[in-house]
Amino acid sequence: MLKCLAIDDESLALDLLEDNINQVPFLHLVKRCKNAFEAIEILQNEEIDLIFLDIQMPGITGVQFIQSLKNSPMVIFVTAYQQYALEGFNLDVIDYLLKPVPFDRFLKATNKAYELWSLRNKASEKPSESALEDIKNESIFVNADYSLIKVRIKEIAFIESLKDYIKIYLDNNPKPVITRMTLKAFEERLPDSQFIRVHKSYIVSLDKIEVVRNLKVKIGNALIPVSEHYSEAFFKSIGQ
Repeated sequence: MLKCLAIDDESLALDLLEDNINQVPFLHLVKRCKNAFEAIEILQNEEIDLIFLDIQMPGITGVQFIQSLKNSPMVIFVTAYQQYALEGFNLDVIDYLLKPVPFDRFLKATNKAYELWSLRNKASEKPSESALEDIKNESIFVNADYSLIKVRIKEIAFIESLKDYIKIYLDNNPKPVITRMTLKAFEERLPDSQFIRVHKSYIVSLDKIEVVRNLKVKIGNALIPVSEHYSEAFFKSIGQ
C-alpha cells in the first residue's frame, strides 16, 4: 500500500483529494498538509511513498518544495495552472493533474504510481524460498494485476511485445498475462532449448508449433510472423 501526503493550501481541494484517495484500495493517506513546511516535518519522521502536491502555495511553491528534497518520494502535481507542466515533468513527477480532476484521470495517475512502486519493490526484494523453489520447477513470477503471478514455463505458447509491455499467451487460456517488461528481459529468463525469437515482437515455444508456412508459425489459432532477420536461426532450431 502506498503511503501518501496531500499538500494544498485550500481546504476544499484537500477534501476532494482525501475523498479520491480513500476510494483507491492501494492508497493510504498519512496526512493532509496546508503548506510545504508541514509536509517537511512529516517527511522527517514518516516514510512517504507518494505526494499529491499543489504548485501555487504561500511561502514555498510546490516546485520549490520538490527541488529542496534530497530523496523525493513520487509526486503527482494537482494544480489549476497548466503552464507549469513542462517544469513538472523535468522534475520527473509521475503525472500532472489539472483541477478539477475527474476521478478516472486521478485513478490513471495513481495506477502509474503504484506500478512504478511495485517494480521498485520487486527489484529490491530478495526472492523467498518458495519463489526460488518455483523457479527450480520451471516457473516464472511476473507482476500483473497488482500481484506477482506465477507463470509455468511449460504452459507458455508464445510471447508478444507491445512497447514496454509483453503479452504472455498460455495453453487453453484466451486471455494473456500482461506485464510491464521488455521482450529481451523476458527472453533472458526462458530456457534457450524450449523457446526462440522469430520476430522483433515475438518469441515462440518450439513445442507448441503446429505448422510453419510462408514464414508464418501457427500456434493454436494464432499466426505469428517469422522475420528474415531471425529466420535462419529459427529453421536451424527446428532442423530445417
